[in-house]
Amino acid sequence: QVQLVESGGGLVQPGGSLRLSCAASGSIFRINDMGWYRQAPGKQRELVGTITRGGSTNYADSVKGRFTISRDNTKNTVYLQLNSLKPEDTAVYYCKMNVRLITLSSALDYWGKGTLVTVSS
Repeated sequence: QVQLVESGGGLVQPGGSLRLSCAASGSIFRINDMGWYRQAPGKQRELVGTITRGGSTNYADSVKGRFTISRDNTKNTVYLQLNSLKPEDTAVYYCKMNVRLITLSSALDYWGKGTLVTVSS
């Protein structure tokens, strides 16, 4: 009933930048927290950062000062601006949203399918 679609991944050189987007569609009443996670090859998925509906953000120490999360509630979209990229940022990036559907009183977590970011020279 809800689909999340990420975009914006790709190959970038160390020190470069990318902007990821994740748009939600479906029978959405309201989206609460949104977040970005990543999974590098051979590693567990980890939190990159989150943003509340009101715009408060939280980041993993490894990305503080380099990555920025923002959202557009009118478009049901969350963004991740990645600056000063390092090879160790190479991973599949996933978005997650806590969504209240029109037909339900409770909210559920939904995940996107991921977008690959490769940082290499």
